[in-house]
Amino acid sequence: MATRMFLRGAITKRTVLFPPFLRSSISSSRNGSTLVVAEHENGAIKSPSLSALLAAASLPDNDSSVSLLLAGSGPSLHQAASHAASSHPSISQVLVADSEAFKSPLAEPWAKLVHLVQQKGGYSHIIAASSSFGKNVMPRVAALLDVSPVTDVTGISDSHTFVRPIYAGNALSTVRYTGASPCILTIRSTSFPVSQKSDDSKSDKASISQVDLSTFNEDLDKSRFVSQTSRDDEGPDLGSARVVVTGGRALKSAEKFKLIEDLAKKLGAAVGATRAAVDAGFVANDLQIGQTGKIVAPELYLAFGVSGAIQHLAGMRDSKVIVAVNNDADAPIFQVADYGLVGDLFEVIPELLEKLPEKK
Repeated sequence: MATRMFLRGAITKRTVLFPPFLRSSISSSRNGSTLVVAEHENGAIKSPSLSALLAAASLPDNDSSVSLLLAGSGPSLHQAASHAASSHPSISQVLVADSEAFKSPLAEPWAKLVHLVQQKGGYSHIIAASSSFGKNVMPRVAALLDVSPVTDVTGISDSHTFVRPIYAGNALSTVRYTGASPCILTIRSTSFPVSQKSDDSKSDKASISQVDLSTFNEDLDKSRFVSQTSRDDEGPDLGSARVVVTGGRALKSAEKFKLIEDLAKKLGAAVGATRAAVDAGFVANDLQIGQTGKIVAPELYLAFGVSGAIQHLAGMRDSKVIVAVNNDADAPIFQVADYGLVGDLFEVIPELLEKLPEKK
């Protein structure tokens, strides 16, 4: 097998600083408190929402007052609320909205719920993860509150100055929010990594309060929940995995894409895919990595048959170590790869599967 190996440095990022414009008056009712809109599953807070909590705690003027909003129905909701109240030191209050209207992640009822909670709480900031849920709900919340959201935040300078990527991640802009309260943020969870060790030693348990839904007007005329499907596998979550194995269009078919799945299983890694592979029907779209998919930053990112389109690089550029295998030596992926191997992936992957030990 003819291969060529080389090492290249990661792409250079430039920072763009936008000068502050004349500041409009910020609402004087601002009390320095923050509301985090969280997702939960199986009685626990999802990892991206934990990152949103970390971002909320890093705001310099929040007076250590962070409220967590959970909604849904059934025992799982109350289990998640109890665990959050006792395990996360940054939370001062857990707000629970128990209703069948929030059992599915529809934007309309969720946005109205956040609007209702904001009217009663008067928070200075409302934060959610920049997940599919956050991207769906938070812009609608901003419209209901007549404010402009700051999206995809990767850094917090002060309570109203934030860093966010532009031009598909090729540049970073520092922006200052000068609008009325609340300041609505969606944050990239990969920029606010949560420690693997959970803090179960919180001495004082946060209060748990039920949201008064007596004035909540449910409107399901615009959309309705049909169904939700998920992949039945035992692999780690793509958004928080330490190792990610990604395949591109070069895999040629869904059957051959199983090579990526076999390698990921052997490494104990999550499976990812490019938009081209998803559009070709090789895998489900929840595995797509990139500007219009998931943003990942694993310790090790393995890319097989990935050309390195700019929209894909935007979703994995922050990975600690990037390894690329492609038969085209001029593929853009090699410009950001730490290690590159020019070769046939249909020869490289079987060889790896043969020589790698089983994951214990």
